[in-house]
Amino acid sequence: MKILVAEDNIINQRLVISMLTTLGHTGVVVGDGEKALKCLAKLKFDAVLMDVMMPTLDGLGALSAIRAQEKTTGAHLPVIMATAHAEPGDAAKYKRAGADGYVAKPIEIEQLNAELKRVLGIR
Repeated sequence: MKILVAEDNIINQRLVISMLTTLGHTGVVVGDGEKALKCLAKLKFDAVLMDVMMPTLDGLGALSAIRAQEKTTGAHLPVIMATAHAEPGDAAKYKRAGADGYVAKPIEIEQLNAELKRVLGIR
């Protein structure tokens, strides 16, 4: 799979790309939500791993823009939100905002793999 990783922390970027590579996937990294939207306009991805807190345009703002665009195209891009400030109820909150999945940081490879499979309907 080809995954867009929207993450502003360089250490987390490298970690997630390493995990995706280990899982046999390809990752493309951008540093904020605005760059994620620009990248999505140019390239096709199977899913997005979106950090919640980023500069310029945060993950929820980018998610909202993705879902608004989908209303005109009829397409659907799976988006998994990620945050280090995990709170009880986060998964439900992000689902209400339009996310397909959620992972808490620090992200573990098993958790990422399971969530990718779940949101993409892979067994």
